[in-house]
Formats: sequence, C-alpha cells, structure tokens
Amino acid sequence: MTSAAVKQQVLELGGAFMISREARAFGETTGVAGFHGAYARGRGGVLGDVDADVVTAAFGFFEPGCVRAAWESVQMPAADAAVNYMLACRGFGQRKLAAFEQSDRLAELLRRVVEAAPSTGLPLFAGWRAMPVPEDGRAAVLQLTHVLRELRGGLHLVAVTANGLTPLQAILVAGSPIYDGPGHAKFLGWAEPFETVTDDVRGRWEAAEKLTDELIAPCFDVLDEKERDELTVLMLEAHRVALSR
Repeated sequence: MTSAAVKQQVLELGGAFMISREARAFGETTGVAGFHGAYARGRGGVLGDVDADVVTAAFGFFEPGCVRAAWESVQMPAADAAVNYMLACRGFGQRKLAAFEQSDRLAELLRRVVEAAPSTGLPLFAGWRAMPVPEDGRAAVLQLTHVLRELRGGLHLVAVTANGLTPLQAILVAGSPIYDGPGHAKFLGWAEPFETVTDDVRGRWEAAEKLTDELIAPCFDVLDEKERDELTVLMLEAHRVALSR
C-alpha cells in the first residue's frame, strides 16, 4: 500500500520546514518570539482571518487555549502569513533538495495525487491545496509534500475520533519524531498530569492508524501501479537527501 509505504517520509519531510531556518526567518517578521505564534498564523492562515476556535478545530491535536494565544499573538493578516509560510516551505525545499535531481518528476506525481484527493471535512488540506504551486521542482516537492501531509493529518483526526480517542490520548501514544508522547503533549500546550496509556487506548490508536492508511489509500489510485512504485522510490530518496545528516 503506497500510503503506508511513504507515511513516514510524508510526515517528516512535509513538516520539517516548520522548524527550519526559513520558518524562523518568517517568525521574525511577525514580531512575535517563539514557535507557536508564527506556526499557528502561518499554517492556519489558509483558513482566513477567523476566530481561533476555527483554527483549533482544524488543527485538532493542540490544546485550545494554546491555539488561541498563538493565533491572536500575531497581527499579520492571515492571507499574508499563509503566503510567507508557503515561501518558507519552498525555500526549505530549494535548499535541502539541491542534490535531488528527480524533483520535477516527483512533483508531477505528487501534484496528481493531491489534485485528485477529495477535500470533504479537510479544511487545512483544501486551503493548502488551493495555494499556487511553483515551477521550481524542488520547491514544489516540499510544498506538495506538505499538502499531502495535511491530507493525512486531517484524515487521521477523523480516524482518531471514529475510534473513540481524544486528541490528547492520540498524542500520548504517538508522540512525534522529536518528542515522546508526554513531551509532545506539553509542546502542543496540554498540561500535566497526563493519564496512563492503557492497552485499550493503544489498541484504539493502532486501529486509528490503520483506518488512516485505508482512508488515504484511494487517493493514490490516480496513479497506475508503476507510477505508485515510482512515487514510493522517489519519496524515500527525497527524504534521504533532505534529512540525512
């Protein structure tokens, strides 16, 4: 299943720019120190100048008060923040994929997947898909991988809810590439003490992961089998080039 084969690469490569020097440079233009304000306004900017509750609903896994404080701390118009965040994403791709020679082909395959995917119930995916895709292949690969990451993230929120988990429970099980579960929960604004992760909670999360794979899998059917295999190979290579040290 292509969706499962490239899951790690999409999650890690698609989100890596958020902690990059390009994202930090964007954050400096907002006049607000720290990660959360620029992140919330940049990533959520495609939703428009809405109340923070709308952003909380779309983000899903953040503590609501954290989202409100971050969203309201930045005065930059939402549309401008989204454009500048997009430029940070592109800049990261141009820098980190400089040695990746098949970027144009990977961008073509990614574009077909994201264009064919349904957007019902996935506002962040829809908003980011509507942003213009650059001609530069390296920049396009990063932007489109980010869009694909928003697709998976939105579907995962649906799957988590369908399996009777709270967002916090899912975070405590999954953690992130940087933090363990409790560490990631704190980073997303949740306060200790945290509940103990039981076998039942872990089983529900595993079911949610499986359902997420199943929900996103048809989005790759726009490609034939040979193209899906090619996409898998190219995503693994792009991930290696960009994130290997």
